[in-house]
Amino acid sequence: MEPRISIITLGVSDLEKSYRFYHDGLEFPTTSKPESGIIFFQTSGTCLALYPLDELAKDVSSTLLVDRKGFTGITIAHNTKTKEEVDTILELAAQHGGKIEKPAQDTSWGGYSGYFSDPDAYLWEVAYSDAWEFNTDGSLVIE
Repeated sequence: MEPRISIITLGVSDLEKSYRFYHDGLEFPTTSKPESGIIFFQTSGTCLALYPLDELAKDVSSTLLVDRKGFTGITIAHNTKTKEEVDTILELAAQHGGKIEKPAQDTSWGGYSGYFSDPDAYLWEVAYSDAWEFNTDGSLVIE
């Protein structure tokens, strides 16, 4: 298996609302529409998909129970090239229906980060470090 993640799919409770949050609010590019039943956003390196939560659960297993209580143990990170971008993105998320879970602040590892949750409570960390380098496609250099 090649070490690559092609698509991250989020099970969402309201496809139209999540589409508006990601497309209209955070300005993720897509040619998909909610009427298609699934939304694909092209991001640098990985595709983000939105799919109705109950349909995603059924796709995994006919007996899977959907229980979104508590922390799921999963966060999605967006790494920025400037410290100012962290605050800008957190504010953008808040303006379009996201909830600031942890305001941006200096971190113990020498960076700057904060967290927001989307309309379905998926957690996003927005983080900056002056030690990070980016590939020409915008993806983070991992060594």
